[in-house]
Amino acid sequence: MNQQQLKLVKQLLPGFIPLFAFILIDELWGTQAGLVAALVIGVAELLWVWVKEKRFERFVLFDTLLLLALGGVSLVLHNEIFFKLKPGLVQLILCAILAFSAYSQVNIVGMMSQRYMKGMKMDDGQAQQMRQSLKLMFWVFLAHTALVFYATFFMSDAAWAFISGGLFYILFGVVFLITFRKQKRQHKALELEEQLPVVDETGKVLGRAPRSVCHNGSRLLHPVVHLHVFNAKGAMYLQKRPMNKLVQPGKWDTSVGGHIAFGEDLEMSLKREAWEEIGLQQFSAKLLKTYVWESEIERELVYVFTTTDYHGIRLHSDEVQEGKFWTPRQIASSIGQGLLTPNFEYEYQLLFGQ
Repeated sequence: MNQQQLKLVKQLLPGFIPLFAFILIDELWGTQAGLVAALVIGVAELLWVWVKEKRFERFVLFDTLLLLALGGVSLVLHNEIFFKLKPGLVQLILCAILAFSAYSQVNIVGMMSQRYMKGMKMDDGQAQQMRQSLKLMFWVFLAHTALVFYATFFMSDAAWAFISGGLFYILFGVVFLITFRKQKRQHKALELEEQLPVVDETGKVLGRAPRSVCHNGSRLLHPVVHLHVFNAKGAMYLQKRPMNKLVQPGKWDTSVGGHIAFGEDLEMSLKREAWEEIGLQQFSAKLLKTYVWESEIERELVYVFTTTDYHGIRLHSDEVQEGKFWTPRQIASSIGQGLLTPNFEYEYQLLFGQ
């Protein structure tokens, strides 16, 4: 559960305080005293939020009114079953919101987070993480809701009071602990990953991020180098991506292409990638263009280099399945046919106007 979700839960929990106050005071002084206490606490919460935040807390109002309505019916009919149904009904609504947010395209909880915490923004990776937490919360609270209804009809008042009140906090604590430990393990794993620099569109380094975070839809701009290798006849060397690649497997791509690692400069990165991918060592390259490339999973600042030093090409690793020289005519006729990567097609047309 991330910081935004924790803040949201803190926004929602005050709505349950009138119920918990009723349970406690009902045990000590009776139902009427409990209802009066719930009403006083609910009104006090509404006034406090309004004075402090200039905001009308609808959830507290809803919870208090429902409590008074069902409690009143219980008093008039001398049947406490109506009041006991109240926490289960509230949690059914909560479960519906959680289910809709976790399993549909509209994240109500996320929208509520942005409303209550102005200025909060979530990238795609954070939104996905929130949905996973919401799924866990939905199933836990759905089970608790079923238990509340069971306790209402088949268990003692003391058991119902504990299940409706204290058990809710216990379950919330368990969910928080499970999510916290899971995210802590993920954080440790990310610390061991390759770190990429996060840059602005001028190339200024703003920070760093794990490779997987840069590729999870976060749209963090990170730099890469591309090298186009030409032979004496003007043909361009292309490499074929292995089938085990996550992105564009089996397609033909730029001669050399790779990420700049955190702490590397352009020259160091270009030489490393040229050696790792096509075994090229002794070459001179010219920076031709810089542009921003965006796909569904990432956003890259691309530094494009060219060279005519091709004699040292030697494939020696599993990063490249095969390589060969393509004439401009072959490349032009292959664009849009599914043979080339979309990034290469865009870059080739951008640079050479074919």
